[in-house]
Amino acid sequence: MSMVDAYMVFTDLGDVLEKLKKMNVDVYTKFMRLVNWFRSIDGKVMVMFSGGVDSSVVLSTATAVLGTSRVVAVTFSMPIVDEEDLYWSSEIAKSLGVERIVIEVDILSEKEFVSNPVDRCYVCKRKMVEKLNEYIDLLDIDVVINGTNASDLHTYRPGYRALREYGVRSPLAEIGITKEDSREIAKAFNLPNWSRASSSCLATRIPYGSPITLEKIVRIAKAERIIKDLTGLSLVRVRDHGNIARIEVDRNERRKFFSEELMDRVARELNRLGYRYVTLDLNGYRSGSFDTLTS
Repeated sequence: MSMVDAYMVFTDLGDVLEKLKKMNVDVYTKFMRLVNWFRSIDGKVMVMFSGGVDSSVVLSTATAVLGTSRVVAVTFSMPIVDEEDLYWSSEIAKSLGVERIVIEVDILSEKEFVSNPVDRCYVCKRKMVEKLNEYIDLLDIDVVINGTNASDLHTYRPGYRALREYGVRSPLAEIGITKEDSREIAKAFNLPNWSRASSSCLATRIPYGSPITLEKIVRIAKAERIIKDLTGLSLVRVRDHGNIARIEVDRNERRKFFSEELMDRVARELNRLGYRYVTLDLNGYRSGSFDTLTS
């Protein structure tokens, strides 16, 4: 049995609304605006579905309002996408009964992307939407939607610019639904990933200007999986500085690394992956920690 099978995802709007009203009236009000946003749509929608909390909320709401026949989920398969994200997107789409299309994108063949400029995310999102356009007419899609939330607008998000340029809508951001609001809505839907730690593309672990290679991406993914398995932590970032691995974990979880036995095991395993020096960032996890250098 998968983790998702252990949950009964609510697709009845009445159930979700009742739960939200008891949990948080402000979020309930925002969610009603989201429901009405979808009710105003004529035709079929395509949801850019990563398997994260925000896109799961968008997909669940779209399905509850429009029905499965008017919703298509699209997941992008790329080397820079963590396997956990692909797993969650598959399982949640299945639990909702929504058609899910997986689009392969050879992003590492894009010279502009692998050179790793500060607007790397713009380059990637632009390529993703260009791929989407091949399916829009074929599937008779009227609106393309993504899971950008209102909190995201206060961070460095060059990819959001590409989405807007191509007319992709972001209902959570438009309505003012924050990351915290989104988690509460996901909990009301009984989505199994409602408390899942935020994830991001593996290329964000590489400093701007340092070329992105498949070897680096594979090594980063392996390093993060090893640390998660050894510690039980869900929020782990391994920032790749060549022969240095800089580990970021939630500030409240840093104490787990005080164990000398754990430090030795983590260092030994990451040394085997080719990192000469293995370090713990004393500042803890910071979303987009390389972005602070560009501001």
